[in-house]
Amino acid sequence: MNVHATSLGQCYGIRTEPLKGRVEIYRGSTLLAVTSRARVMYETRLSPTVYVPREDVLVRLGERSELQTFCPFKGTASYQDLLLEDERVENAVWAYENPLPESEGIRGHVGFMPGAYTRMDLGENELSEDDPGHISGPLVDWLMRRASQIRSPEAFTLALAEKMLEHGIAVSRLGVMVWSLHPLIAGKHYIWEKGKTEISTFAPTYELHDNPAYQNSPLRHVSNGLGGVRQRLNVDTPENSFPIMEDLRAQGATDYVAMPMPFSDGRTNVLTLTCDHPDGFTTANLGLVFECTAVIGRYYEVFTQAENARALLETYVGKRTGARVLGGDIRRGDGDDIDAAIMFCDLRGSTRLEEQMGRARYIALLNRFFETVSDIVHAHDGEVLKFIGDAVLAVFPNATTAETAQRNALDAATRIVSTLAQGTDGAPTLDCAIGIAYGRVTYGNVGSRERLDFTVIGQAANVAARLGDYGKSAQHRIVVSEDIRPVCGDCLSLGAVTLHNVTDPVSCYAIAA
Repeated sequence: MNVHATSLGQCYGIRTEPLKGRVEIYRGSTLLAVTSRARVMYETRLSPTVYVPREDVLVRLGERSELQTFCPFKGTASYQDLLLEDERVENAVWAYENPLPESEGIRGHVGFMPGAYTRMDLGENELSEDDPGHISGPLVDWLMRRASQIRSPEAFTLALAEKMLEHGIAVSRLGVMVWSLHPLIAGKHYIWEKGKTEISTFAPTYELHDNPAYQNSPLRHVSNGLGGVRQRLNVDTPENSFPIMEDLRAQGATDYVAMPMPFSDGRTNVLTLTCDHPDGFTTANLGLVFECTAVIGRYYEVFTQAENARALLETYVGKRTGARVLGGDIRRGDGDDIDAAIMFCDLRGSTRLEEQMGRARYIALLNRFFETVSDIVHAHDGEVLKFIGDAVLAVFPNATTAETAQRNALDAATRIVSTLAQGTDGAPTLDCAIGIAYGRVTYGNVGSRERLDFTVIGQAANVAARLGDYGKSAQHRIVVSEDIRPVCGDCLSLGAVTLHNVTDPVSCYAIAA
């Protein structure tokens, strides 16, 4: 097969040309097809592809297989097996039964997968390798020079759509679906619509994957690695139509494409474009976006990695602590001395509950306990530092006055006790023991050189934990130190109590809850 260089110009292009004379395709010694009506397709950055009329295939083909792929320039490809005397070659032949206008020249033709044949005799024909040259213009220049200055995915999406319009791409709607690494949300969906000045951002939960609307959507198709989707909306296209196409058609859309936008970690995200021009997208403009997809994807990957880092830190160490770590407090010993109220909340009867309920139900109950405590702590300007077995360590920093931090901790404690005692949806009521102390603590990193823990260290933290233990044995749900007394109101003095691993007795009080 002789190949020389040719050029489709400085825009993305696709064209088909007839080949001269006789073309033969073999698998070993078996002649698969022979024709004098072969055609070759040239497409930017792809090797030339030879197509032969279906009726000139000499061997049997199987029924259509389940495999389908989509091309934004050619349409929907269906596949068939080769049925030879001594073997069956799966998905060896493909065809575009209803090709898009750019590829009308291969209607009624089939192509052979590279592994399906061993030799192609082109006779007097010589195929040309594409010399793509370079692609430039407002969109490319912006991506290379100015896009890096944008600091948010919403602002980037808006600017991207504006640059496409400036480049002459008739886009009326642009969507970007980016999958995330987050315990609650599956990803972020950014949508720009022509005429609107703000980006719509959706953060679907993982239930999205079970939603019928997503199950039968181009987003799912592309994300699952089945290729892109291209559908002209101003003509009847019965095959592979998705429900969203009818909605877009009703809004005056004429063309739609969904392209894979891969990240470096292998995840496939989705870029969607909708057109309202009577003739739809041009091959050159759509090809330009296709060429830029890898670069566009890298920008979204940077945004997503930053969001993932923030989400993971907030998930595992808390919002305030996560912000400290992202701000550069990442070395052992980094931290501040702060005044804060420290709360230690321990679930009562957990050993008995696990024995009675079994592991799975007990873990669900434990999660309910943690969620209840965390929500109430956050609602009172506190932060959960960590879960320790079946206990919660929380901090209420002194942002304004000592009284504010102390009252926040005490109000949170009484609310936790009352909420756990109510029970929900047939779940058992829960009981807890809470210790609260106030004082100066070090808030920062401790640990080994390779493994750090962002926590609070100080007498107040130790006393809070021991007061919680004492409350369990003394049958008091909330026990506080002398420092909390000014905000207690009605409380019961327990006197000076000797606590484990605390040198001096601690004056403490029980709170009615």
